[in-house]
Amino acid sequence: MVSVRRPLVLLSAVTALVALTAASCSGTSADIGLGAAARGDVVELVDAPASVTAKAAATVTAPADGVLASVAVRSGDQVTAGQVLGVIDSPAAQSRLVSARSALDALKGGGGGVSATNLSATQKKTDQAAAAAFQAARDAAGGITDAGLKAALLAQVDAAQKAYDEAAATARSLVASVQRGLASVSQAMSALTAAQRAQAQSAYDLAQSTVDSLTLKAPVGGIVQLGGSAPPASSASSITDLLGGASAGTTAGGTGPGVDPAVGAGGLVATGTPLFTVVDVSQLGLLANVDETDILLVQAGVAADVELDAVPGDTYHATVTTIDELPSTTTQGDVAYRVRLTLAGGTDPDGKAAPTPKPGMNAVAHLKVRSAQGAVTVPAAAVFNADGRDQVWIVRDGKAVRTSVTVGVAGQDSVQVVSGLGDGQELVVRGADKVSAGMKLP
Repeated sequence: MVSVRRPLVLLSAVTALVALTAASCSGTSADIGLGAAARGDVVELVDAPASVTAKAAATVTAPADGVLASVAVRSGDQVTAGQVLGVIDSPAAQSRLVSARSALDALKGGGGGVSATNLSATQKKTDQAAAAAFQAARDAAGGITDAGLKAALLAQVDAAQKAYDEAAATARSLVASVQRGLASVSQAMSALTAAQRAQAQSAYDLAQSTVDSLTLKAPVGGIVQLGGSAPPASSASSITDLLGGASAGTTAGGTGPGVDPAVGAGGLVATGTPLFTVVDVSQLGLLANVDETDILLVQAGVAADVELDAVPGDTYHATVTTIDELPSTTTQGDVAYRVRLTLAGGTDPDGKAAPTPKPGMNAVAHLKVRSAQGAVTVPAAAVFNADGRDQVWIVRDGKAVRTSVTVGVAGQDSVQVVSGLGDGQELVVRGADKVSAGMKLP
């Protein structure tokens, strides 16, 4: 469903249109009516389907397999950014940290397992292992739904790979120099050990990050709900795959009718399982889809009245903030552009405050794309097109005279006439298709 242009006219009591009068004109239909141009305010609307959006929302997922040892919040609690939501107990993550620490200590102690008999093969094997480990780390980070945690882990992987690449480049240069007789074997072995140490250090740092992230914290301030908006990603890889494979755990949450997908304290979790979602509703907005035929009328700052499916009859107010440059295709195959609006409060038909909407609710935004105040207006039925121009029938000496006009803002019931017609001019306002030039009008 996309936007529909729907004009609207607003006429003050002082400048209201003259009441229609029926005219029976010698052998013609009695449906012809006369009126007069009058001054009024005209507003043109574009109706667009929309949905309510939150200022921000973030889902906190399990960074490793384990048990949700404790839950520090309840659904509906208001939390601040950085507040502890729960803690995961992951023996596997702790074990990998211990192993990474031991491997790093061994290398720092001088043992690197580098053989002087085949430096090139050792270099190649080290590079291949490092490449596979860093790729596994990136793949694992891609399975984390927490955007903040994912970005931090990817940045850490990038930094670790950069450090390894620098050490490996030095090692490769020295190995080549040994082969040309320009450097000693001990220098090349030392450089290779340094590269291995860089890889071990990155493995340890990533293992430590995983353990640190077992204390789950709110990435943004807002209202907590348990679980997430998507099923648990039990097949996602762990960032700790850099240190070795992790077995998939069975989660305590479930899906389907009558099953609460949230994981409670003591429940088993797999890497990527959504545990908490924090929604910031401090500023609600709207995301509307405006059809390509109407989008050029929409600009930042345009006001809108909004109706929600959940509260029929109540009216909310919104203002356009941004308009996408690239279109999206709707399910019906139409081309539409996303328009974002800030959503303010509303009122019910009695003037009382309307209830606060929830993110995801369906709505229709009536965008006030064009308006004219104090303009010369005529009923929309008075205007017709002939010879490629907008025309009206005016009354002159009691007879119908066709006159060309220039139309401005088009309302559903009335339109603005920019030129060709003056305020108070008598004209045919109903049954224009039954009128001919020179026809006698009362």
